[in-house]
Order: sequence, then structure tokens, then C-alpha cells
Amino acid sequence: MRVLMLSWGFNIHFWMGVLLPLAMVVSSMATLTVFASLILSLRPRYIFGAAKLSLSPVQSAGMVVLALVLLPGSAHAAPTPDEIMRANFLTLKVNDSTANATFRLITPLGQERVRDTDGMTKLIAGTTDNMRFVNFKSPADVRGTKTLLIEHTGKDDDIWIYLPAMHKVRRLVSSNKKDSFVGTDFSYGDVIGHRPEDWNHKLLREEKVDGKDCYVIESTPKRAEVGDNTGYSKRLSWVDKVSSVAARGELYDLNGELIKKTSAEDIQKVDSKNEKYQPMKVTAENVQTGHKTVIEFKNFAANVGVGDEVFTTRSLEK
Repeated sequence: MRVLMLSWGFNIHFWMGVLLPLAMVVSSMATLTVFASLILSLRPRYIFGAAKLSLSPVQSAGMVVLALVLLPGSAHAAPTPDEIMRANFLTLKVNDSTANATFRLITPLGQERVRDTDGMTKLIAGTTDNMRFVNFKSPADVRGTKTLLIEHTGKDDDIWIYLPAMHKVRRLVSSNKKDSFVGTDFSYGDVIGHRPEDWNHKLLREEKVDGKDCYVIESTPKRAEVGDNTGYSKRLSWVDKVSSVAARGELYDLNGELIKKTSAEDIQKVDSKNEKYQPMKVTAENVQTGHKTVIEFKNFAANVGVGDEVFTTRSLEK
């Protein structure tokens, strides 16, 4: 720039040498004044956190400038509550999967009933809608019971159950989503998953669960029918920042009373390419009855090429 300013007789070079440093000075001053004022007005959480600080304007401006100088990498937009819950909804959805699972149904007195199952999932081609098939292998009272759950964005999901004693496939309607999934403490809606677009989401706070940094999200139904179909007036989700899996959950009935607590453990990455995760142990406890269900997955395998023919009512009858 000094060379340009000394280029007497070459006016274009001379004025470039004057205007470039002037633009740099104006930009620097704007960063230290206008930008700092905007941050003081908007008070982003990545600088101020959740706590309210009692500082003078001069002290606050100094803190903002110091944060901008020392922490340039922190100035990225935090995800919105809707984005967090969308990631939570999608993180379990691999292209397809197979697994064995053990269901342990535990009474308030500690008595257990154990059920063994085989299961498969698959996404409907070109969508994020999941199909889920579960076949109960034992004990004798549930052997041969099969369920088929198929999501449909924009319309009612399909819920089918085959009851071997009746040799009949039965279709459940949307209002049955709040019903127990084959006698467990999970509902059909819990197993299918709660579409984030059906709920209003609010970030309450951030805290740790079993050493994992989590967002705590409150979700309430956007429409009365969503609450009626699921049986929930509110859901709290402790969403792991790394995996987007809900490490803990609380669900409230239509009277606003806590009805169920859930947890997810042994969270494993099952699809590195697409950043998909799966908890190998999930628990639901009905706090009003004291009953609890623990599901443990074994031999979980993702992207193994499950065929579409599995996810039909005809396959339930075989």
C-alpha cells in the first residue's frame, strides 16, 4: 500500500493506496462497535450462556470483544430446538437392519417375564418413513405374535398385529398409538417414533446425563388430536449432543401428570457413513403403576439388504 501511495502521477494507484487502509480501519471499528452492540442486544447463548450477568455496558462490550478475539471458533450458530428434535427423530433410521431383542417385563415386586424376538426395519425408498417388523419367538403365550408398523408422512401410520390364537391379522387405527405395544410399557407411538413436526419444541436447558452433554427439550402437541392419539400432553427429552439419541425422557399424560420415564444406554454408532446411532438397551418405566420394560438388542446389523417383501400383511400370516 505504501508503494501505491507513492505512485505520484498514477492516480488510480494512489487512491487505491489511500482507500484500502481506510476500508480496513472502518471495518475494524465496525467490528468493535456496531457488531459488539448487536451482540449485546441479541445476547447469544454461546457468549452469555443461560445466566444473566449484571455488568455495565462498558464491561459487557469488553467481554464481547474479548470473546471475539480469543474464541473465534465458538461463534457458530447453535441448533434450534426443532433441528435438535429432527436429528433425534432421524438418528435411529438406518437404511435397513436386523436384530434379536430380549424384552424383560418387570412388575413392581420384581417379578420378570422374558420375551425373545427377531426384528427387521427398512426405510421406504426415497423417504425417511420406517417400516418395522417384530416376531415374538418365546415364551409360549406370545410365540408367533407378529407386528408390522409402517410410517407414512402426511397421513396415518399403519399398525398391524397378527394374533396366532385367532389366525388373523388385525389393523389398529391411529388412536391406538397410545396403547401398550404387546403388553410392554412402550406404546405403539413410542416404537414408531413421534414426528417432530407434530410438536412444539422448546430448549429448557443443557445438562449432563451419564457423562453425556445433552439438550433438554420440552415438546408439546401442536394439535389436540396429537395428544389424544399419543396419550401425552408433554414430553421432555435429554438429547445427547453427539449421537442425537434421547438418553433420558419423561412423558406426561393428558392430565399433566408424569406417567413414564425412559432411558437409552450403550449407544453405539451403527452406520459411520451416515452418522446413525442405536442404543442397545432401552427402558421404559410407568411411574404410576411401578411396572417396567427393558429391551436389550443383540446381533444388531445395519444396511444388510433386507427385502421389501418382509413388510407386508401377507408375511405376518406365514
